[in-house]
Amino acid sequence: MSQSDWLTRLSTFLRPASVTIDDAIMPRRCVFCGTNCRNDEPLVCSGCHGDLPWNDRCCNRCAQPVGTLLPPGVDCADCQIDPPPALGTVAPLIYTFPVDAAIKAMKFHRKLFYAPAFGEVLVSAFERLPSGIDAILPVPLHWRRHVTRGYNQAQELCRPLLRKTGLPLVTNIRRQRPTAYQSGLDAHARRRNLRRAFAVRGKIARHHVLIVDDVITSGATCHTLARVLLQAGVDKVSVLALARAAQDFR
Repeated sequence: MSQSDWLTRLSTFLRPASVTIDDAIMPRRCVFCGTNCRNDEPLVCSGCHGDLPWNDRCCNRCAQPVGTLLPPGVDCADCQIDPPPALGTVAPLIYTFPVDAAIKAMKFHRKLFYAPAFGEVLVSAFERLPSGIDAILPVPLHWRRHVTRGYNQAQELCRPLLRKTGLPLVTNIRRQRPTAYQSGLDAHARRRNLRRAFAVRGKIARHHVLIVDDVITSGATCHTLARVLLQAGVDKVSVLALARAAQDFR
């Protein structure tokens, strides 16, 4: 028997053992129901995947859920009246149970095991975005909140997307003042809360930047950040968020 034949047989013999050892040491489980997942399976099992609140009928410009599937090229009424600065927005899930509970657990209670699973959802949704994206910007946290929390949930969600696309991060934009939490504020208060919240250091030598966030409620954060990018010389901005709130706060 040749050396190559021996190596083939050895690899075939070892493969099931390695999977068993991996499963025993650090088993992959569905983040919602706990079902065991093989190494080549997503972190949301097929059953839970089908039960999630998918945002299938929404505006292509702002990802707001709508009652009727809109024709290609037609935006929702709000976007027609007041077009947002982003070229397009994709939010694959609706911000309702169990997605809302999982995002809050990840964001406020350090349940970071949700981040790789939700990152896989964002990777699948990336192909629905406008073409030509050449950089990614996770929504920045103020440094005090970053230190207190220990991480930026938007950055954690970006990790699978960065590995898949190979796109660079935009790193020279910061949150320059500690804004209050947006939750609980009405649309006007949200916009006021974000005035002069972001600042660019130097130049952003990118053509089409993708903003990534966990949740879009009113859109105020992404709209403000998009305007800052456009003022800094970026030609186009798109938005990718994990979930979109069904209520309209604008």
